Amino acid sequence: MSKTFGIIGAGLAGCEAAWQLASAGCDVVLYEMKPQRFSPAHQSEYLAELVCSNSFRSAEPETGIGLLKLEMAELGSLVMDVAKGTEVPAGKALAVDRDLFSREMTRRILEHPRITLVRREIAALSELEGEGHAALIITAGPLASDALSADLARIVGRDALAFYDAIAPIVLTDSVDMSVAFWASRYAPEEKDYLNCPMSEEEYLAFVRELVAGEKVEPREFEKEIHFEGCLPIEIMAERGEMTLSFGPLKPVGLIDPRTGRQPYAVIQLRAENLEKTAMNMVGFQTKLKYGEQKRIFAMIPGLEQAEFLRLGSIHRNTYVLAPEVLTPTLELRNRPGSYLAGQISGVEGYLESAATGLWLGLHLAGKIDLPPQETALGALLGHLRTPAKHFQPSNVHFGLMPALNKKAPKKKRKELYAQRAREVWKMWIERE
Repeated sequence: MSKTFGIIGAGLAGCEAAWQLASAGCDVVLYEMKPQRFSPAHQSEYLAELVCSNSFRSAEPETGIGLLKLEMAELGSLVMDVAKGTEVPAGKALAVDRDLFSREMTRRILEHPRITLVRREIAALSELEGEGHAALIITAGPLASDALSADLARIVGRDALAFYDAIAPIVLTDSVDMSVAFWASRYAPEEKDYLNCPMSEEEYLAFVRELVAGEKVEPREFEKEIHFEGCLPIEIMAERGEMTLSFGPLKPVGLIDPRTGRQPYAVIQLRAENLEKTAMNMVGFQTKLKYGEQKRIFAMIPGLEQAEFLRLGSIHRNTYVLAPEVLTPTLELRNRPGSYLAGQISGVEGYLESAATGLWLGLHLAGKIDLPPQETALGALLGHLRTPAKHFQPSNVHFGLMPALNKKAPKKKRKELYAQRAREVWKMWIERE
């Protein structure tokens, strides 16, 4: 007898999970609150509506997202299949006709004999307790309704659910100029917890001027400026006065530049993102600057002139759980067995990353696959959700989430080696599954 699964939310992750379960012979009830109720960002009645952009980013196989595309396609991804069928020219990126994409996703879901679409808002998980679902998957997305968010907060604990995301850029460690930057912790130069980029007074003041003048991303109507003192955008702090940053995240106190033997005028600190220290987070650099402006302005920082960014900064409205604390490795809620999360609410960032978690969870619950190795793009993404972190934040897929190569290689060769290893490990894993 077929199992019946319930899924809350018919976005990218929800549709992907539903498709995988149904294609494996399971029955699925997919709950979607549109058009009964719309989030502040959604306008269309169609499923898998793309709100922010029509781009699924780079298709280059030597990038984290390019690898994820390959892996998703090889697992039979609905999203990748529909994206290829609705693709529009975008150079080396994969972009789609937004309207055609959502229409086709909706058609596929509606026409699948094992998927039942129910247009109904679910305000609490308890509403579905009598439906006999084998498991419940919550894919409500970053703009989950207030009622469902409140219910989820009750389940996981209010401190484990975030509603506003302040993300700092991540830099590839090997791209930092180590003739300028130095390892040290405040008041403990012998410790190597932070990588420090020292600034002179002239460099600092020029940097602050550019931060203030830089072009910012305008907030959308549904996310009017919500700034908390603990995670202010770096440019907002700079606007408060040219010395504000030097007394805040760029304060040099307790740090001595080994080149001069003196305390710098200001210091940008980078904190390790992983045990191997192959990726570094720019401390206090959450920002609303446009991506191009971030690359231009942050290149003014001594030591980061040639920095390679694995992730750029952003601040936006987002509902997500602190995944390592509240989810098992298989994305099941620790406090509510039988209920799972997928999509951005689980702690990933990006269209395809969201779809990928739904894809994997659907296949896993259907008994098709287990966790992939962390050397792969999908494995690295899922690994991020189970890796303990003092300051957990959602992440796109990137090479910094993978284990270090443990071999020396020229910078230009590194991406190729990560990609080559990922493809080899993926092939071996797929053959075993």
